[in-house]
Amino acid sequence: MTVEQLAAAVLDACEGAGVEHMLTGAFATSLYGVPRSTSDVDVVVDAAAGEPIQRVMATLAPLVAFDPQVQFDTLTWGRRHVGTTRTDPPLLVELFTLFDDAFVQHQFNRRRRLVLPSLGRAAWLPLPEDLVVQKLRWGRAKDLDDARDVLAVQGLERVDLGAIRSWCVVHGTTERLDAVLAALPVE
Repeated sequence: MTVEQLAAAVLDACEGAGVEHMLTGAFATSLYGVPRSTSDVDVVVDAAAGEPIQRVMATLAPLVAFDPQVQFDTLTWGRRHVGTTRTDPPLLVELFTLFDDAFVQHQFNRRRRLVLPSLGRAAWLPLPEDLVVQKLRWGRAKDLDDARDVLAVQGLERVDLGAIRSWCVVHGTTERLDAVLAALPVE
C-alpha cells in the first residue's frame, strides 16, 4: 500500500461516516509548496462528541490498528488518534480532533475542496495562508521550511501576507515569519 492509497482510504472513511474533515500535513504542503515524501496521513476531523471519530476508526480497522489511548499533541494542543497500517512497511494515520482554538476553528472553517494530483481526487484542505500560519506556529525546522516553500511557490503577490502577519502577532511568531520571508529566494 502506498501513502496515497492510505490517504484515499482515510478520506473515504471520513466521507462515508459523514464526518467533516481536512487533510493537512505533507499532502497540503505538497499541493501548495514543494512536494515532499511522507509516511503518514494527517487529517483534522470535526468530532466533538467523540462518536464520529469512532465511526471513522471502525471503518479503517481492517487496514489500520489504532492505539486505544488518545494522545495529547504538544504542537497542536489538541487530541489525536494515532494508527499504524497493518502493511509492510507500516504507515501512520493521525486523526486530529478539531478543538476550540480561534485559529484552528478559523482554518477549518475556511478550508476548500481542491483536487490533489497526487491522489487524483478532491479533498478538503486548508488555504495556503492558513497552512503557513500553522507551520509558523509549530515552528519546527521542517515546518519553517514548509512555510518558506509554500510562500515561494505561491508567490507573495498571491497570498494575503497581512492575514498571515495578523495571526503571527496573535501567536507571537512574527520573528519566525520575518526569518522565513528573509530566506525566500530572490528573483
